[in-house]
Amino acid sequence: METSIHALARHADELLDVGRFSDYCPNGLQVEGGRPVRRLASGVTASRAFIEAAVAQGADALLVHHGYFWKGEDARVTGLKRERLRLLLTHDVSLLAYHLPLDAHPELGNNARLAARLGFQVEGHLREDGMGLVGSPPETLDGAALCDRLETALGRRPQWVQGGPVKIRRIGWCTGAAQGFIEQAAALGLDAYISGEISEQTVHVAREAGIHYFAAGHHATERDGARALGSRLADVFNLQHEFIDIENPV
Repeated sequence: METSIHALARHADELLDVGRFSDYCPNGLQVEGGRPVRRLASGVTASRAFIEAAVAQGADALLVHHGYFWKGEDARVTGLKRERLRLLLTHDVSLLAYHLPLDAHPELGNNARLAARLGFQVEGHLREDGMGLVGSPPETLDGAALCDRLETALGRRPQWVQGGPVKIRRIGWCTGAAQGFIEQAAALGLDAYISGEISEQTVHVAREAGIHYFAAGHHATERDGARALGSRLADVFNLQHEFIDIENPV
């Protein structure tokens, strides 16, 4: 079966309710290719390596969490941006990208999928805007046990800043570069907070606010959203779908 890139984009836009988000980049169709879509490749970031791998596998459209045209970036089509766009346009391949809408979706989103991967029970949102989640593990953990669980689930050992109680019962998480939300997590009285990256000040905030912090990897915590959305679109439109994971230690 095949579909048009516009039908695919419309369905994904509606599914993720992209209109309610004020984001740092355009969500939805970012680069329009001319080919009907039979094969969809999903991934975390529209890097050159990802595009080359997807083209080699015969993908007609790419679906990622991190696309292009971010606010504040140089708008000129030169250097790395030129080469990435050249590859897409030369092969007539479309690019779909969903940033905050893919973080926030209650079923397919990065945060929801991370909860499922870790076996956490979701109890609410970290922030009023819907970013991040709050919940609890199936059993009380200590910091070392939570490190082990994250390593087993994500394939990499997290960086752990010890600041909270010995027993961890309530946890907040927000994938990617959301270390700045740690103060909201502490204000909610959570025992631990998980995100992807860490900043110098994150260490001090965790210690002074009395909360554990786990930096589990930006890429590692955001692999499942694009994969889940790609699978859903493939089911709806009867497409072939492949998730391509370009290794990234960050």
